[in-house]
Amino acid sequence: MNKQVHHDKYFLKSLHQEIDFYDRKIAYLDKYVWFALPADRKKAEGRLLSKRSPLAETARQLVADGVEFNPAELPRSLRISTDIIAADH
Repeated sequence: MNKQVHHDKYFLKSLHQEIDFYDRKIAYLDKYVWFALPADRKKAEGRLLSKRSPLAETARQLVADGVEFNPAELPRSLRISTDIIAADH
């Protein structure tokens, strides 16, 4: 039995929360975590970004498809790109 995930405003809200969680982890990594080598820092940051990236792409696609959302609930990293897009139109 195939169960289709319903992508509605509640799904998008939880997706935004998960993206914000990864944004906070990346900020914490940059500010508080010490690494012996810069390459280690880049590797750790790359792992977090690779987990965050598909979430952000899905969120952008849902917004483009017309799923409603509260702009106040956008993660900071997506607010910037949304502001840029709004300024272009």
